Amino acid sequence: MDNNNKRWRIIGCLGFTQITSWGSLFYAFAILAPDLQAELGWRADLTFGGFSWCLLVAGLAAAPAGILIDRLGGRIMMSAGSAACGAGFVLLSSVQSPLEYYAAWTLLGIAMALVLYEAAFATINREFIEGARAGITTLTLFGGFASTVFWPLTLKLNEAIGWRETYFWYGMAQFALCLPLHMTLSARRINAAGPIADSLRPGRSYSLKEAVRHPSFWMLACAFATNSFIFSALAVHMIPLFHKLGHPIATVVLFAAFIGPMQVAGRIGEMLFARHMRPQTSGKLTFAFLPAALLILLLMSMHLWAIAIYCMLYGLSNGILTIVRGTVPQAMFGRENYGAIAGALAGPTLIAKAAGPLAIAVLIELGFMPHALLTALLLLSVVSLGFYLAAVRRSDTVDTVERAGREPKAGDIKGDSQP
Repeated sequence: MDNNNKRWRIIGCLGFTQITSWGSLFYAFAILAPDLQAELGWRADLTFGGFSWCLLVAGLAAAPAGILIDRLGGRIMMSAGSAACGAGFVLLSSVQSPLEYYAAWTLLGIAMALVLYEAAFATINREFIEGARAGITTLTLFGGFASTVFWPLTLKLNEAIGWRETYFWYGMAQFALCLPLHMTLSARRINAAGPIADSLRPGRSYSLKEAVRHPSFWMLACAFATNSFIFSALAVHMIPLFHKLGHPIATVVLFAAFIGPMQVAGRIGEMLFARHMRPQTSGKLTFAFLPAALLILLLMSMHLWAIAIYCMLYGLSNGILTIVRGTVPQAMFGRENYGAIAGALAGPTLIAKAAGPLAIAVLIELGFMPHALLTALLLLSVVSLGFYLAAVRRSDTVDTVERAGREPKAGDIKGDSQP
């Protein structure tokens, strides 16, 4: 089998497991949580707190998972993740107490760090000598259909067999489908037939220790985390928030349905029109979409067309951002320790994703009105864009100096007094 066929086999394998894992781990909970809460008789904060705890565990486990993928490869670690995911779902399907419930979500949080995008991206970057960016973009096209498949599937299964049996069979799917597929991943890297021509390859590769001491690492981490906070907060509260702005709930839901297709459209557009563009440049456009969308919404919230434009820009930005998170760390810090570095960047992002919905819920309880919330989120989106631009500018300046064969000095970076 030639290298091209091996790449497509890996992408096909990971594409199926990403749909299955994202759908069962992330999207199914929104459908099953009300029945789970009603049967167990728990408060909403206890029920939904389990899922937030899962995201927090995933954030803490992301960096160690990336280190292990760098060393051992995706075949071993993603297979272990599928096993942990299956065991977590089986345990979740039989819980009777909060202790068992949180134990199940702890196991599922570890599984998230080993089977979702960050792990898949690290596997692609480890196994592909060339074409990693194209592989990541193609994989995200598969992942974009997870909600499309699993929201209706979970709804039908829940109506037919209940939430416990649904989670049980999702666990069996991990054991019977995802685990064997992950076991087919290559045990070693795919070798290129010629010189390395990947446009993502920088001058050198950073170690994790070097990366976390690089100012751009923390700027980039803050940019991703802030952006993720906004997206997760809006994903949960967007529909009721727009309804409070005076729009019919049915119309709001219809426009919100644009988001999924726009995510896929954004990824296709990135593949077709930005494949020769530096990932850092693509990221600038992506981070700029969100404040533009929020500004239009804030100024024109009384018009339905503003809601529609917001949903389109929100979907485009979120879709392309997934690719940016997979490609920019390699472009800035190199390939050799990609899994460890990307995992360390993913930790704050997952923690922020867990905090976003809860923080907005608290503000709503405190009486914040929709326009005040949108203003706060707009300011955060501008901060996120600023962090990203600073990260890219600082990284480009340092790399230019390093290629010139000397250490960067304070005067090399305009307006920055740090060495």
